[in-house]
Amino acid sequence: MRATLMYGAGDVRVETVPDSALTYPTDALVRITASCICGSDLHPYHSMPAGSGPARMGHELIGVVEAVGAEVATVKAGDLVVAPFAISDNTCQFCRENLQTSCTHPQAAFWDGIADEGGQAEAVRVPLADGTLVKLPVAEDSALMPSLLTLSDVLGTGYHAAVKGGVRVGSRVAVIGDGAVGLMAVLSAKRLGAEQIILMGRHRVRTDLGREFGATDVVAERGEEGIARVRELTGGHGAHAVIEAVGHMPAYEQAVGIVRPGGVISRVGVPQYEDAPVGFASLFGGNITLTGGPAPVRAYIEELLPDILDGTIEPGKVFDATADLDGVPAGYQDMDDRKSLKVLIKP
Repeated sequence: MRATLMYGAGDVRVETVPDSALTYPTDALVRITASCICGSDLHPYHSMPAGSGPARMGHELIGVVEAVGAEVATVKAGDLVVAPFAISDNTCQFCRENLQTSCTHPQAAFWDGIADEGGQAEAVRVPLADGTLVKLPVAEDSALMPSLLTLSDVLGTGYHAAVKGGVRVGSRVAVIGDGAVGLMAVLSAKRLGAEQIILMGRHRVRTDLGREFGATDVVAERGEEGIARVRELTGGHGAHAVIEAVGHMPAYEQAVGIVRPGGVISRVGVPQYEDAPVGFASLFGGNITLTGGPAPVRAYIEELLPDILDGTIEPGKVFDATADLDGVPAGYQDMDDRKSLKVLIKP
């Protein structure tokens, strides 16, 4: 079978690898029908040291179950399923608290922690199939496929950001970052009833989509100018919830500058820094809450799925390019160059 491997920064290849196969009785073998490139995939694309690869890539996928282990009970061959980016048993104490990203099962992991498996491929072995996979009530050629694929990561991550940020009816929300996660955070804030949603981004095509998803204002300025503009738009006080969907220190500093006293900063951009100021002058003095983390998207799938099926939301609009496996390396480059927002892969 063919799969995507990253050998080092900027070095993505599609190669023939051994076929995925069942290993444990709790596994499922899934033929992938749709996957994509994530913004977080660009972090190793920038920084992976040469010689540390190859690493299998891809953590967002939909596919058809080809075979299941003897202990799998909830899915069967022929089922169309979506796989979250975190493997979990969905039964441990943390999973029962809807924190599947902290599952205690020995096989629980993020996809990039499972050797020789990845979603940007023709097939994949899914550990803990009963806890991880969710059956989809549509055919594999459904026009809803792009939106359904967002349930595997990007929609659930944006929704997690809004939920952890305490977004509710009447909230003033600022979203930092006009990438796919930021846009999903806008859509999620709208779904939760936010009164004002300020999208901080400077790419017109993306911010226009953000307005379609529910942004009431767009702020293109950054740094002190951006902070001043958001405060002006919020009556001088700042936002109740600030969603940081970038992961770099300037975005965090901007979040600190625009959150109102008593507000919440919710981080879901994979942080590329370790030392975030949290002292009196930044968070402590204003009674500001810092939250966020890797989204337990498995917890949100059943909640968000009906809105996709009935057309209430169309998160699949974040996909602005489509490629087959041969086009994946160019897809990485196009996303890195901001020629594409998010690339859908059809193996």
